[in-house]
Amino acid sequence: MRPSLLRRLLRDERGISAVEFAMLAPVLIAFYLGLSEFCQGYMAQKRMGHASAMVADLVAQEETVTAAAVDDIFDIGGLIMKPFPVAPLQQRVSSIMQTNGVARVVWSRGDGMTPRTVGSTVSLPADLITDGESVIMSEATYDYDSPADYLMPAVTQFSHSYYLRPRTSVQTTCASC
Repeated sequence: MRPSLLRRLLRDERGISAVEFAMLAPVLIAFYLGLSEFCQGYMAQKRMGHASAMVADLVAQEETVTAAAVDDIFDIGGLIMKPFPVAPLQQRVSSIMQTNGVARVVWSRGDGMTPRTVGSTVSLPADLITDGESVIMSEATYDYDSPADYLMPAVTQFSHSYYLRPRTSVQTTCASC
């Protein structure tokens, strides 16, 4: 007696790996694309942080800077962002001096960001500087727009602040800022 066609099909295991692959492949491809997109976003965030740190470092190495020199330093920050678009990068550098326990802006310059108002107060991390000391504060933001909008449809904004003490003097000055 021959087994029925239905029983033969139920016992037949040929092609089962193809069915498993067809079920798992979309999930694995989505994981791969998501991970590569996450890595791109993370790289953009790290480059933006590096640009912020570099701006503070280059300004803190000088006793005196000019507005043109600060603008050139901002341009270098844009080069660090390559291959990502430079237009979403916004930067600002400020010199902060603490007097009587209050940190105030001495000068500020921005590229895409509004400079801080001279004399305005700033919140600094605790115990960063004491009275009579100054710090260069560099801030950067970057609006990351995913090339794969189906994975991350909204713009993600990264931001970073970096603080560095002037190296060659008590304060870095900028008469034209």
